[in-house]
Amino acid sequence: MEDNGPSEWRFQANQHLIAASSRSIRHIIVSLINKLGKEDERPAIFLGHGDPSVFPSFRTTVSAEDVVVNAIRSGKYNSYCQDFQGLLPARRAIAEELSRDLPYKLSADDVFLTPGCVEGIKSVATVLARPNANILLPRPSYPEYQANASLYHLEFRLFDLLPEKGWEVDLQSVEALADHNTVAMVIINPNNPCGSVYTSHHLMKVAETARKLGIMVISDEAYATINFGENPFVPMGTFASVAPVITLGSISKRLFVPGWRLGWLVTNDPNHILSKTGVVESLECCQRMTSDVATFLQGAIPEMIEKTKEYEEFHSKIIKILRDTADICYAKIKDIPCFYCPYKPQGSMFMFVKLNLKLLEGIHDDMEFCLKLVEEESVMLLPGVVLGLKNWVRITFATEPLILEDGLERLRVFCQRHSKK
Repeated sequence: MEDNGPSEWRFQANQHLIAASSRSIRHIIVSLINKLGKEDERPAIFLGHGDPSVFPSFRTTVSAEDVVVNAIRSGKYNSYCQDFQGLLPARRAIAEELSRDLPYKLSADDVFLTPGCVEGIKSVATVLARPNANILLPRPSYPEYQANASLYHLEFRLFDLLPEKGWEVDLQSVEALADHNTVAMVIINPNNPCGSVYTSHHLMKVAETARKLGIMVISDEAYATINFGENPFVPMGTFASVAPVITLGSISKRLFVPGWRLGWLVTNDPNHILSKTGVVESLECCQRMTSDVATFLQGAIPEMIEKTKEYEEFHSKIIKILRDTADICYAKIKDIPCFYCPYKPQGSMFMFVKLNLKLLEGIHDDMEFCLKLVEEESVMLLPGVVLGLKNWVRITFATEPLILEDGLERLRVFCQRHSKK
């Protein structure tokens, strides 16, 4: 007797995953790459994503590479990592390094190693997700926060950043959005995509607001070492005695090796609030259920951190390049009539620029702008809608100066071609 199967199959793809993926930068970048001008003989210029490691000027230090090679060849790190938080010497080295800028000492137990910052975001979303909970996210923002909140059924609410005030947090909107189900707020400092670096005074106000609302602060400090303006970088953990802080960081932007996928999640909690509320225990549970950072990379961390002299020379060179390219980018953008940049970057490697579509012919939004630009000029920018603000674009200036100038000149020509006559 022929079996035609059930009348209806009962499984279905996770629609939340599909929706979350559509919010990712990678999804948009692939879409733009597919639109590259096929007949354009000029090399494509990628000013839309934050990975300068492909350029010679941003090649990491030889000593860092040697440390990793030595760790592999030692034969000590071929096994699974037996400590779910990460190897103790690695966590201890990171705790000591980060404690230099804090008014208290972190311990190795405060550090959880993660395969990059994105995995840290996933861990935080997993731990905080519970029925009816919501989290406050900045607008604009790194889209992985919204994507992971959606994936774990954690409601997100968007508070504004104020471009006219150096992209500071609009603390009034934070208080207006929060309710008794709000569990945390996220800040990104130095900021992606805006290039801002928050003052100590503003960070204190953020901590005081979080305390008033009874929530924690999640501080994304992936770009902590990349600041070149008048505001020195201050870690949010400085104010953890006011409100508890979870810090996310990585070596990706310290050593410009994003492909090594080595990050950390740190609990800044001198009053032990995160322990009392079960957050630390939940993080430990989450770590037991996720993949470890490659063991040989963990083994290399202590010596990497010890080689401060080589790193300082490398860092000084990189900061000079980024200061120069930020100046180039800001000056060139000011001369293109359809662009408005409210803030000259002081950190990270990005500039966020507003489009004046009234000055352009046949372009209706930022996505169309970026698609036509990549088709006609083989230059890629990131549309602001991906980051939460429509009709803005993110420009990456972490590239070789000559390549950046070429890309910006193509951008000027494109805008001139499409300007209203």
